[in-house]
Amino acid sequence: MNSPRRNHKIIRTSTVALSLNVLLKGQLAFLNSVFEVIAVSGEGSDLQEVQEREKVAVREVTMSRTISVFKDLHSLWKLYRLFRKEKPVIIHSITPKAGLLTMLAGKLAGVPIRIHTFTGLIFPSKTGALQKLLISMDRLLCWAATNIYPEGNGVKNDLLKYKITKKQLKVIGNGNVNGIDTAYFDPSSISKETRNALRLKLGISANDFVFIFVGRIVADKGINELIAAFKSFDATYPCKLLLVGNFEQELDPVLPAVAEEIKENENIIHVGYQPNVRDFYAISDAFVFPSYREGFPNVVLQAGAMSLPSLVTDINGSNEIIIPGENGIIIPPKDVQALQNAMIEILRDKALYSRLQRHARLMISSRYEQPFVWNELVKEYNLLLSKKI
Repeated sequence: MNSPRRNHKIIRTSTVALSLNVLLKGQLAFLNSVFEVIAVSGEGSDLQEVQEREKVAVREVTMSRTISVFKDLHSLWKLYRLFRKEKPVIIHSITPKAGLLTMLAGKLAGVPIRIHTFTGLIFPSKTGALQKLLISMDRLLCWAATNIYPEGNGVKNDLLKYKITKKQLKVIGNGNVNGIDTAYFDPSSISKETRNALRLKLGISANDFVFIFVGRIVADKGINELIAAFKSFDATYPCKLLLVGNFEQELDPVLPAVAEEIKENENIIHVGYQPNVRDFYAISDAFVFPSYREGFPNVVLQAGAMSLPSLVTDINGSNEIIIPGENGIIIPPKDVQALQNAMIEILRDKALYSRLQRHARLMISSRYEQPFVWNELVKEYNLLLSKKI
């Protein structure tokens, strides 16, 4: 890391405080040891938690996640006034609406370094007028920003493909906004007694091979395909499917038959949202993540750190974390047969499974440990500061 610059003020923004609290956990405290950091988002318990845990100053600016001209203009004005008052040298946003408002307000306020990180793109999966609107908003965001950082190379390629900006696009480190806490996500941190007790509680026998999915139980995560692939297994393969996450039927519902199958199939265990996913990884044998689109999925990093081979779809982020034949298997999205074949292969081929499991944790710790990611970000900040000051 370069020499400290505590006299420089940096403001990090997100639309809702949950993003700061979860996506940037630990990072803000690290940055605050080098710079003076202020965290900005909507109000709530998450913002208070950020203040208490990260030991940084916080400011409340409510931002609507949906398009609302009046509310957006009000938020823009509040951000502008905040930037004029605090006079940060860097502002850095990580979510779409906060990105647009932060970059515009920062440009109006004369903030010299205006950074946005694209953690995922919505418009590639949309069509028609909505897609055009979303593209226009991201182009406006990039126009107002001085520096654009895609979270991974897949996001970078989409920004180039849709001609969102002509500005330089740079992936920091090996990608991902925060890295992974490999000391926490460590299989050796969970005792055998804890594992056995949880498996017993969930009705998982010693002979069961456990596939685990962690995420929202929605169509966009490939749940329809996952259930279709799993329910066709015969008794030759004693296994369980562990689903960790909540249904979101009002936003992106799975098929009714799929919801019913999850409820009725005795080999499918749905435990809902769990604040501590580590124990559930610890009782599992392989991670399966057939999502349609991602930016750079943290759950794939978490599973790998817990020494789980991963079966993922060939999408942004997942195909950067997983190297086929090394720490997992990559299959086409929305392909039930390919997914089922991959699950059967990892069940049947013990040598393959052993190799993938042996490499899984090392592949994550060598590329995505948090200290590496955080130091790469500080290096980038210092590089930008050296050019501006």
